[in-house]
Amino acid sequence: MAIQSIIKNIQDIMRKDAGVDGDAQRLSQLVWLLFLKIFDDKEKEYELLDLKYHSPIPEVLRWRNWASNAEGITGDEMLDFINNKLFKQLKSLKFNENDDPRGLIVKEVFEDTYNYMKSGTLIRQVVNKINEIDFNSKDDRHHFNEIYEHLLKGLQNAGNAGEYYTPRPLTNFIVSTLDPKLGESILDPACGTGGFLISALEYVRSSGEVKTKKDETKVQQQIRGVELKPLPHLLAITNMILHGVEIPQQIRRGDMLSTPLRDYGPKDRVDIIIANPPFGGSVKDGTEANFPADFRTKETADLFLVLFMSLLKPGGKCGIVLPDGSLFGEGVKSRIKEKLLEECNVHTIVRLPAGVFQPYAGVNTNLVFFTKGQPTKEVWYYQMPLPAGLKQYTKNRGITDAEFEPVIKWFKNKKASDNAWKVSIADIRAKNFNLDFKNPKGAEVEEEFGSKELVERILGKEEEIKRIISNLKYKILMLK
Repeated sequence: MAIQSIIKNIQDIMRKDAGVDGDAQRLSQLVWLLFLKIFDDKEKEYELLDLKYHSPIPEVLRWRNWASNAEGITGDEMLDFINNKLFKQLKSLKFNENDDPRGLIVKEVFEDTYNYMKSGTLIRQVVNKINEIDFNSKDDRHHFNEIYEHLLKGLQNAGNAGEYYTPRPLTNFIVSTLDPKLGESILDPACGTGGFLISALEYVRSSGEVKTKKDETKVQQQIRGVELKPLPHLLAITNMILHGVEIPQQIRRGDMLSTPLRDYGPKDRVDIIIANPPFGGSVKDGTEANFPADFRTKETADLFLVLFMSLLKPGGKCGIVLPDGSLFGEGVKSRIKEKLLEECNVHTIVRLPAGVFQPYAGVNTNLVFFTKGQPTKEVWYYQMPLPAGLKQYTKNRGITDAEFEPVIKWFKNKKASDNAWKVSIADIRAKNFNLDFKNPKGAEVEEEFGSKELVERILGKEEEIKRIISNLKYKILMLK
């Protein structure tokens, strides 16, 4: 594939540059350049449709005026232009939500984006390679979408950057299970590179409901995403543009945990939440104070779960990825799960095989589905087995769409089997809202824990011991 060859050549050129260190920086460098090229190609389309179209980017900074000429500026002149003109002026653009939304997107994209390359000559070589792609060509755009997905998947091998990418078969499964309709508001509060939202966008488009330009506008407006970190936000914005979202202003930079829970009102409620919230990490100091006292913790996944409950409309649906630690933990985790089970119908938990998120996360994970408004009476579990002959997923052998097909079939008519079982709310209460129920028909296997999960289990047990000691002290006092 020609475009695949172009991208490989670009990566090879970047490896020669002393300023770019590692896959994550190479990808960030590539994507801001691609963003400007894609934006310029889209502007050519806008100019044909609207003779009065005016670019939000200053004329001298538009791709066509500094990058499109293969014999244009290079070397020190190129480096000086990028560092002292392009970035400085794009970072200082004066746009807000009431101005041109395209200008606001450009400003947000470049606020925390950086040029890592130190050789203007190598930058010229990269730019000339990018110019070989025509994003107004349907074939080029289609092929590049596939390559972009491959680039995003490569993030899994880029250290901590891997947390921004969720395998596409997994996002497709969650979205198809929730079955979003045209016009239903869909939110990913920690959207990473936008994978869940792209799956939702494509799912609604393929449903047959999107028949007019007005419908297409509606489907683009019904998806919303928030991402804290600049690299995945840039990747998500570019991802949206590549998938036909003209003005992806609904993908914004921010931290939804930093707003007090009481400040979210009816206008913030949504029909569907899809997410793989960051887990295993701690929120910044003071963030937990935005939540009610009973649910305060520094664990990001737990706070996001409380947030999801608050943001769903009555009858709203949620499909999320959660680590085992959120299922079995005691203390605050137990109180969060009690609230979840009382306010929502947690109808299904799909236990994923080991290694789905390798190599960046060794924690066992689950897909949790619930609907707000009715208490839980029973929870169905489905244990996804590893394919025959496979001990664990790896970076070269990830999970596939085909492996979700038996789960999709089972979802439509849930029955107990070797891989599926249900647990009553009474049994869950008896275990202090521990949701870590193993398959009663499964063979006993030795569990392997990543270091983060082992720490979570130890902390969970400490909380349980504290609770038992506290109860004993209370009973002793009562006896006195």
